[in-house]
Amino acid sequence: MYLKIAVRIITRNKFYATVNNAQDLKNGIASIENQFRQVYPEGTFSFHFLDESIAMLYEKDRRTSILINSATGVAIFISYIGLFSLALYTAQKKAKEISIRKILGATLTNITVRLSKEFIVPVLIAFVIASPIVWYFANQWLQGFAYRISTDVLVFVLAGLSAVTVALLSVSLQAIKTAVANSVQNLRIE
Repeated sequence: MYLKIAVRIITRNKFYATVNNAQDLKNGIASIENQFRQVYPEGTFSFHFLDESIAMLYEKDRRTSILINSATGVAIFISYIGLFSLALYTAQKKAKEISIRKILGATLTNITVRLSKEFIVPVLIAFVIASPIVWYFANQWLQGFAYRISTDVLVFVLAGLSAVTVALLSVSLQAIKTAVANSVQNLRIE
């Protein structure tokens, strides 16, 4: 039986071993247990694999990640519902204005751009305010890890583009819906 085992006795009766051959793992553990029994006959033998110990160190971060991802998903969903509702309300409120513009020759693109401006500017302002705050807290959180990565500007650009895209989609859908509607009926509603 050829098995390289490096055993060190560490304080509190712990042994650390390195096994180079995966097939003889059980034999290696049994050999380490025998050596432990020779040194500490009254002691309790227990062992842990290094990957399990490392996984336990990151368990808190894994649970935090699940919690943050869930909360983020709920917040994005609620924000989208609010944005969609606000776009619907604004489109209904400006139905007469949109109808008059349509009758006077405005294109669907002009109407959509005009309505979208009201929503895109606040989304961009929120992005400009939130980005430095998120960058700061992300860097503070990443400082706690042994192997760090830096926060890339591309992540923030993609987040901003996705926020603007979602805002444009929700507003554009309502603007198109209102612009395609019968202008005469919109002008008769009082």
